[in-house]
Amino acid sequence: MPLATFWIYPMINSFYISMTDWDYISPGYTFVFFENYLNLIKNPVFYEVLWNTVYFTLGTVIPTIIGGLLLALLVVKNQRGIGIFRTVLFSPWVTPTVAVAIVWSWIYEPETGIANWVLSLFGLPGLEWTSSSQWAMPAIIIVTVWKGLGWAMIFYLNALKRVPTVLYEAASIDGASSFQKFLKVTVPLVSPTTLFLTIITMVESLQAYDQIQVMTQGGPAGSTRTLLYMYYQSAFEEFNMGKATALATILIIITAILSLVQFKSSKKWVHYQ
Repeated sequence: MPLATFWIYPMINSFYISMTDWDYISPGYTFVFFENYLNLIKNPVFYEVLWNTVYFTLGTVIPTIIGGLLLALLVVKNQRGIGIFRTVLFSPWVTPTVAVAIVWSWIYEPETGIANWVLSLFGLPGLEWTSSSQWAMPAIIIVTVWKGLGWAMIFYLNALKRVPTVLYEAASIDGASSFQKFLKVTVPLVSPTTLFLTIITMVESLQAYDQIQVMTQGGPAGSTRTLLYMYYQSAFEEFNMGKATALATILIIITAILSLVQFKSSKKWVHYQ
């Protein structure tokens, strides 16, 4: 019963609304069948937003997974003070995204921000960051990856501690280098964690909203507008709930397809102990 109430019924109702012309306020609506979907498919802006979503997702998932594993390898040993270091690395994850986005907006400030000051130390010109259609998306990606690295690190720490040390000893006896042990022992044995983090990080990236709203509001010139942000604009700025729920349905379908592809492909590269 809870499954039907809180999951199945809302999905069916959302799909129904996506086939209507409704402004979210009026008591009545017009049933338009698949017109909202056809209008999206014909709209070139939709494909720009779709590309922004793919760009943002790839730009956040890959660095978060790789960076999380490297950080875990760096702090996996129980040395003095390492607990404090782990806490510092994990702290961005428990900080509200809105607060993180506000602080990074100050960092990206062209005239007084730390980001351009660091670039000046290397003799590089300052950037407009969130005011530039070229750099706004990379700027948001940097913030999102910075926030998620510590979270990925925690999962990898747990996975690394479960890798049997006897496998590393056997690899050493066979003359394997540190990199070979990492490639042939560590990577395969933490692959279940990699699959989990890839799917969860992908879903979170597809649903990213807070940092975009605070830092760029989807601009400049729509360069940081993703599918979810376009949904927000359609629903609560244009009051076009039919178009908005059509976007939400498309986003759900994309998420389901990508998750299914990863589960199917995982049979080739995920190794369970």
